Amino acid sequence: MKIAVLKERAEGETRVALTPETAKKFIALGADVAIEAGAGEAAAISDAAYTDVGATVGPAQEALKDAGIVLGVQAPDPATLGGAKEGAFVAALFDPFRERERVDAYAKAGLEALSMEFMPRITRAQSMDVLSSQSNLSGYKAVIAAADQYGRAFPMMMTAAGTVQPARVFVMGVGVAGLQAIATAKRMGAQVSATDVRSATREQIESLGAKAIFVAEGGIEGEGSGGYASEMSDEYKAAQAKLVSAHIAKQDIVITTALIPGRPAPRLISDDQIATMKPGSVIFDIAVPQGGNVEGAVADQLVTRHGVTIMGYANTPAHLAPDASALFARNLYNFLSAFWDAEEGRPVLDEEIGDAVRLTQGGQVVSARLLEAG
Repeated sequence: MKIAVLKERAEGETRVALTPETAKKFIALGADVAIEAGAGEAAAISDAAYTDVGATVGPAQEALKDAGIVLGVQAPDPATLGGAKEGAFVAALFDPFRERERVDAYAKAGLEALSMEFMPRITRAQSMDVLSSQSNLSGYKAVIAAADQYGRAFPMMMTAAGTVQPARVFVMGVGVAGLQAIATAKRMGAQVSATDVRSATREQIESLGAKAIFVAEGGIEGEGSGGYASEMSDEYKAAQAKLVSAHIAKQDIVITTALIPGRPAPRLISDDQIATMKPGSVIFDIAVPQGGNVEGAVADQLVTRHGVTIMGYANTPAHLAPDASALFARNLYNFLSAFWDAEEGRPVLDEEIGDAVRLTQGGQVVSARLLEAG
């Protein structure tokens, strides 16, 4: 089985789907690994690092020729995959709800699209979950970037000239990214609080030493579907908005992380709420690629409203390319190697995970989740 990896062509994408570490592991399984020249440069991986572990490096067409598996971070345009075998696996991020036309094109091209976003959140798939690994880094980077923009000290600092009070950081949405944001801000010495609509996250917030800010009643007991929050009632939203408005006015930095799969990011902070914040405060909106949690947020731009800086990246993990690539590549290896059939020399997916991630097969869109969405 030949595995091909191409240079990422999406704007701003610095990650690569295969590292020398995982290339070596795939070769040990019996696979041939071919890399497009320069694929790892933006992630600080040289072509020589791949050849040193036994992979071949060359032009895209050469890498793709007769490939049975193509690995990517962002799913490539299927029109660029000529030369790969008919029915070849393509494992990558497909953004299937928003990029349905691309999914249809994969079906038409006879390729088997495997959407890593659709990896089920079950115990045995944890090591395959690219959304979790990348969100972890996003939560960390959001705090670091916001701290840099804030331009003041994070921890309490006592000097002969007086005391510098710690920064107040409020994290909205306590999934993987939110938990890492809390932990990072705490490590940096900030006074941290956090909120979520899921009642079960209270214990997680407090276990990290942060203050839990919750509406008294009406939250989701336990976890939402797949570990994500669900859409809340209008009454709950009103109570949440009132609570946030009272709390946000006292904060120096706010990190928003809330996402609902298959839907635009929920609006958490309005312009009126921004106006209550102190001049010089910073909001980092991790959800800005999905429409944003914050009114006025624009991906990759610093927006100033009422003296408050609003920021967010179109691709936050890409700002930590070496580590993001290493984790993404391990997720892909853990996924494919778990189903590797030594006799057939290729992965044979099972129903539970295979059916969850498979978007196309045999010229058809077969994902029940995608078809149900219309």
